[in-house]
Amino acid sequence: MAAQFGRRLRRGATSGAIVAAAVAALAASQGPGALPPPTDNLSGDSAIGAGDATTPPGGGGGGSATGDSPYYTDLPPLNTPNRPGVAPTAPTVPIVTGPAEAGIPATVLAAYRRAEASVRASDPSCNLPWQLLAGIGKVESGQARGGRVDGNGTTLSPILGPALDGNGFALIQDTDRGAFDGDTTHDRAVGPMQFIPSTWAVWGQDANGDGKKDPNNIYDAAQAAGMYLCAGGRNLAIKADLDRAILSYNRSTEYLTTVLTWFEYYGRGTHTVPDGTGRLPVDRSDRFGPDRPLRPTAPTSPSPSTTPTPDRPSPKPTNPAPTTPPKPTEPTKPPTTEPTRPPVGTPVEIPPTLRVARLKPGTAALTAVTESTFAQAATVTAVDAAGRPVAGVSVRFELPATTDARFPAGATTVTVTSDARGVAKAPALRAGEKAEPFTIRASVPGRSLTAELKATVEVRKADALARVGDAALTATTGGDYAEVTVEGRLDGALAPGVTVTAVVTDSADSAQQSADGPSFGKDAAGNPIRTKVLKTDANGRLSIKGLVAGEKAGSYVLLLTAPGGGTAKLTLTVTEPATTPPASPDPTTDPAPTASESPSAPASPSGSASASPSASTSPTA
Repeated sequence: MAAQFGRRLRRGATSGAIVAAAVAALAASQGPGALPPPTDNLSGDSAIGAGDATTPPGGGGGGSATGDSPYYTDLPPLNTPNRPGVAPTAPTVPIVTGPAEAGIPATVLAAYRRAEASVRASDPSCNLPWQLLAGIGKVESGQARGGRVDGNGTTLSPILGPALDGNGFALIQDTDRGAFDGDTTHDRAVGPMQFIPSTWAVWGQDANGDGKKDPNNIYDAAQAAGMYLCAGGRNLAIKADLDRAILSYNRSTEYLTTVLTWFEYYGRGTHTVPDGTGRLPVDRSDRFGPDRPLRPTAPTSPSPSTTPTPDRPSPKPTNPAPTTPPKPTEPTKPPTTEPTRPPVGTPVEIPPTLRVARLKPGTAALTAVTESTFAQAATVTAVDAAGRPVAGVSVRFELPATTDARFPAGATTVTVTSDARGVAKAPALRAGEKAEPFTIRASVPGRSLTAELKATVEVRKADALARVGDAALTATTGGDYAEVTVEGRLDGALAPGVTVTAVVTDSADSAQQSADGPSFGKDAAGNPIRTKVLKTDANGRLSIKGLVAGEKAGSYVLLLTAPGGGTAKLTLTVTEPATTPPASPDPTTDPAPTASESPSAPASPSGSASASPSASTSPTA
């Protein structure tokens, strides 16, 4: 019976009603231990064969997203969870699997819904329903192995298909050097949506905003699957396009039937279960996959003593004395977390990170002057789809690389949690030396939700500059000026940290640098420095030192300007050095001539000098 219905399905189940009826009969024919129908990859008797199944560009080896890897063939229960007011379309028959099949792990379901919203925003004509992604996710990986994912949606361990080595599967040589699947010989299907590496290289997405395109992340994989299914201008509201999209994922009519069945089942209603508690499928299209690692051994021959033969009739059972048969002991069941799973239909608390739908930036203006703390903190409010605040949401605030503003301890990224009002408040932010606008980015880790906050760092200002003291500023050519102190104020208060520009000019009416006036020394090339940038100290004062007069005497001006309009003009005088007149001779009286200054006298007979004038001029006797 099962094989008969399998052939009917391969000849084309082209409507949801036909699929539902066929699945009902097929499920009813499956007794305990019955195997699912065989996979018909590229079957010759398929009504929708390989030639009809359009594959999106970049569809990877084997012409499909998965490389036609094995998939789970479990069917949903036939008494599907109907929405109120919707009559069931399937007959009431014994349940194949438990009602917990209607549950989808919270993070996995959030990823499907986000992928639907994202694709509908970018390609509304595709009409992608999240229930189709859920159907494929169930068949490919059992909803990421029952939702065994971390807070960012990444599987706790890799989900890998078998090596596509041509042994019962397609032959696909390695295309990613093992980067995604860890196999450097052959490719394997990877992640909760089972993309082969060559397909992921084309269709991979970063849907959770963590900077990576990871096939092991349910958010990334679900969005990639949605875009892949919509490729080629498909409209999934049209049955033919829907069939082609599913067959582009895995070219098997049994695969098409199984996905459509789950698609219809989830469309009738579902509920959320905690991550890691989803119902795991069992049967696979290769029948002996990871969940059934051992192939059955050949049956052993019956014991000769009990085998009936023509000359040995079957032994008749004896009639022993009636005894009470021992009560069979039930096998010990391994511990399970099933008791912690809430009853079907019980509302499950969705984590705050999944409930938040938007981050609303705070309205306070974020401004500060250089090297000061912002008066207002950066804040965002986490709200759900109805605009209600969501508490307990982790929010990350990140500064751009262009700013030198910092959070405490020099951090450029901080993560905080929203309070009962949904408000996430970043710690105090301190401005650096750069005066410029910048943008703070707020985001929810593991989600693509972001908000931007504008911040501005302004320069410090002074609307008045005044010299302290009034002594004349005079120096001779090449000489040094005395130290000058200037005070800056803003609105009458001292203005610390204000940048002041000092320029030596030729007159009070000029703002141009002088070519001959005093300077602040010389640069490395020996050129005079006549413009200098200074900064007021914590007391709003600055000291001007090292000012040297030039070689040209005259009157010059030191022009001081500050942001905010503060201005001061200080007169600098350069004088020539004082000249000293030559020393004049002292006036003298005419003294009596010395012996050396007396008129020449005849030498004495002995050759000695003549007698003193008094002696020579005295009258003779």
